[in-house]
Amino acid sequence: MSQNDLLFLVVTLSLVTSLIVMIARFAGSRRRGRGDESDGRAGWWEGPWDDDDRRP
Repeated sequence: MSQNDLLFLVVTLSLVTSLIVMIARFAGSRRRGRGDESDGRAGWWEGPWDDDDRRP
């Protein structure tokens, strides 16, 4: 196995691992929250500009 083959293998494994982690985090956040306010947190689409419309 040459040095180029080893570098290709390491880069490929790194990219695949990163992709799997991103998919797992995205799926976990979709399953856990779904944007409802049951836990007191706003959804990912609500920014600080939405706080102005809420009444205390």
